[in-house]
Amino acid sequence: MYFAVPQKYRQATDDELITAVRDAKSRYGTRMIILAHHYQRLEVAQLGDIVGDSYELSKSAAQKKDAEFIVFCGVHFMAESADILSAPNQRVLLPNPLAGCPMADMADIDDVLSAWEHLEEIGLTKSMLPLSYMNSAAVLKAFCGKKGGLICTSSNAKAAYKYVYDRAERLFFFPDENLGYNVGRWMGLSDDEIVVWDFRSELGGISPEKLRRAKLILWKGHCHVHTNFKAAHVAEVRRTYPDVKVVVHPECTWDVVDKADAVGSTKFIVDYISRQPAGAKIAVGTEINLINRMAHAHPDKKIFELSGQTCPVCANMYRTTLADLAFTAENLETYQTISVPEGIKADARLALNRMLEVY
Repeated sequence: MYFAVPQKYRQATDDELITAVRDAKSRYGTRMIILAHHYQRLEVAQLGDIVGDSYELSKSAAQKKDAEFIVFCGVHFMAESADILSAPNQRVLLPNPLAGCPMADMADIDDVLSAWEHLEEIGLTKSMLPLSYMNSAAVLKAFCGKKGGLICTSSNAKAAYKYVYDRAERLFFFPDENLGYNVGRWMGLSDDEIVVWDFRSELGGISPEKLRRAKLILWKGHCHVHTNFKAAHVAEVRRTYPDVKVVVHPECTWDVVDKADAVGSTKFIVDYISRQPAGAKIAVGTEINLINRMAHAHPDKKIFELSGQTCPVCANMYRTTLADLAFTAENLETYQTISVPEGIKADARLALNRMLEVY
């Protein structure tokens, strides 16, 4: 797909673009709402009517029934979820349609269906429910809805696990093996009860005997941003700043989250930083734009990226620019919408609504 905003927007100054967005907001009033994920650029996030993590924004999309135009500054799967939860009179717009998610792409629906068929053949699916992370395609969310499962975000993953284990013996979680593993450990599961399904290997690379013993089957997927952080980074930052607080996202690997002072979603990280006293030193293991925005918002604290060198940027979140947002805001009536087919939407809505009920 090729995408580029018209030249006049690319040549405009930031002040001109900000004015264009604000003027559009004034014209449309409550008919337009701008949702911005925490990982968006500072200048884009500052124009959001609501800035939050996946859970907050999904909930907002479901509640803002008076907004005819939902402008979602995030990535494709988030806009899809907003469309699934939206009313028939609403249109969801993604300012940069090239903003995808490599993690979501790791769980291709054909691979998931193949895995499910194999698990069905060995008699496990009758006692198993699927759980998909929000970072997944609409068709995968629909699969979960159809099979009695649900969706989770990093904010409510523990509650989603409880929902599943109250109803089934096994949980099949995709696509992030690190979040899935971490939550499994926090829920009291041992390593003997957790296996990782490698979609690149025949039959997942797991023997039927191991699968039958497993209570948690994880899809082999990851976030390239959060796997940059290592346990050695935590050790090094503690040597440099003995009084430092380390807070990380649960998409990091277990050896990192196990050594952190606090672990949680982007909203959790924002709230955690806000609660620290003036003068606090806080090393953060998550996407760089959120870290920079927190440093900007709390100049009385030393807030910095945990590794000190990787510059963990989500390139897809970073795709959305002020020019993209201004072009979208000034062309709401004609801008291409994100539209999930009705058949997929109905099943995916079941899974998302279950998610909204178990926070």
